[in-house]
Amino acid sequence: MTMNNNYANFAQSHEWGEMNRLLGHKVIFHKNILMIIKNAKRGRFMEIPCGPLIDYSDIKLTKEIFSDILKVAKTEKCVFIRFRPQLIDSPENRTLLESLGAHISPMHLAAEHTVIIDLTIPEEDLLKNMRRQTRYEVRKADKQGIIVEKSHSEQIFHEFYRVQQKTAERQHFVPPSEKELFAEHEAFGKNAVIYVAKTAEKEPIAYGLILKSGAEADYYEAASTDLNRKLSGAYALQWRVMRDLKGEGFKRYNLWGIAPDGVKNHRYSGVTTFKTGFGGEKISFVPAHDIIVNKLKYYPDFAFETLRKKWRKL
Repeated sequence: MTMNNNYANFAQSHEWGEMNRLLGHKVIFHKNILMIIKNAKRGRFMEIPCGPLIDYSDIKLTKEIFSDILKVAKTEKCVFIRFRPQLIDSPENRTLLESLGAHISPMHLAAEHTVIIDLTIPEEDLLKNMRRQTRYEVRKADKQGIIVEKSHSEQIFHEFYRVQQKTAERQHFVPPSEKELFAEHEAFGKNAVIYVAKTAEKEPIAYGLILKSGAEADYYEAASTDLNRKLSGAYALQWRVMRDLKGEGFKRYNLWGIAPDGVKNHRYSGVTTFKTGFGGEKISFVPAHDIIVNKLKYYPDFAFETLRKKWRKL
């Protein structure tokens, strides 16, 4: 099977499959496609995050693969299939997905809008490509004596969990559970790294959980303390991450989630200015799509999720 790896990331990796297995979900790898079977209160469904990774220009192959996926979903008694492929959002690609029997999902799946930084360019160009204010903050962090450390120990994951709970209370988002974080820790091992920016006195300022897979690394989770409001810790953290990943041979750094252009009331609105300041390319993938397997059970779920999306401003 021809694979499309231009934007492949951790979400179609064996590690992500193992993480979901640890959380109690059934995991199926079929023709290198990760399919996660989830049991929700309103019905069982299949999830294919950031995939399938196939050559969508080969229409015959694409239809064959989706026919296989549908067979698996029926065998698993799923109500629907939810997938969000790594396809650039365009009228042509949306039409392609419609031809496969898919329609836009009422809920998102993975970061549809993001910033991806090319790590193959020289380090001085990485700095030059930043917004002027971002470069200023990176340099100010040095003057403030901020240091950045990294670890993949259980202790740092416990610490990250505690700080992120407080961050979520301040910033009004739903954080992952401790069980989810430690499933990532176990499944990814050394490829799940937490960076911490600290003052010269070792007081934590900002945290970032980086997941590494293949050619890409992703800024998957974040947390911060009150010190982040007045110190440039988050900027120092990102600059250290970029340089480390470049040195390790990664080609891309995905900042994992920004608000789409012109949309102010979005779950990523608060971090968009920060993330776009580091340069890179703003990318919008096609939104999540559903393929219905059981119409009778699907439409009540569709109505519920549509209302929940509006209520939670997702």
